[in-house]
Amino acid sequence: MALIFLRSLIFNLVFYVALVLWMIFALPTFLMPRPALMTVVDLWARSNIWLMRIICGIKVEYRGVEKIPKGPLIVAAKHQSMWETFGLLQFFDHPLYILKRELEWLPLFGQYLRKAEMIGIDRNAGGKALLAMMRRAREAVRDGGQLIIFPEGTRRPVGAAPAYKSGFSQIYIGCGVTCLPVALNSGLFWPRRTFMRYPGTLTVEFLDPLPPGLPRQEFIDEVTQVIEEATDRLVESARQEQAQLFGRVPDSVKA
Repeated sequence: MALIFLRSLIFNLVFYVALVLWMIFALPTFLMPRPALMTVVDLWARSNIWLMRIICGIKVEYRGVEKIPKGPLIVAAKHQSMWETFGLLQFFDHPLYILKRELEWLPLFGQYLRKAEMIGIDRNAGGKALLAMMRRAREAVRDGGQLIIFPEGTRRPVGAAPAYKSGFSQIYIGCGVTCLPVALNSGLFWPRRTFMRYPGTLTVEFLDPLPPGLPRQEFIDEVTQVIEEATDRLVESARQEQAQLFGRVPDSVKA
């Protein structure tokens, strides 16, 4: 475990130093159209995945890529880690995230979020802010964007009971486009609220798309079921791999 601690420490130092360097490198994109910035963002995201493999021994496996529809789309992803905030970007032509507005206040990073047309929401502002966010989301999707949403609203620990928000279904109904559910087990390798990074195979699975127009409750039930069942399966498989690597599952990523 001492080696994992050291590798985790090195990775985090390199990750945040590299983030600053990438932001400096991307400064000219403020004078360019959005695609120029998104090209840099894509390179940054891919470099992070490479660093994870080289430094931490974390491989990434993507399943079901052939199921990703083209064009306007809502992507509903399980949220266990910071990893999925960049790890999914490479698969979409015009990716957009709904994120907490506080991130837009970060020096320089917040300006990049606005340049990238990400959708910030004040989670304490009530229904008016939610309606404004939904209007922006609907316009972005209808203009051809792929809206990446974490239906539970925040990172959830591995094994925690699902807590899907009702606002997510309202976005689905308002946008009127296909929804792509995504399951993953990232929390076992990049756990929340710790700098530790554990080796193994981080798996992302794109599931069967859900058509537009489903009744609200049917949609919520279906999304919850397919994401949770697939996530449980991926987590169990990864736990078996970790048990072989370590002789047990690390305490900090146990349910």
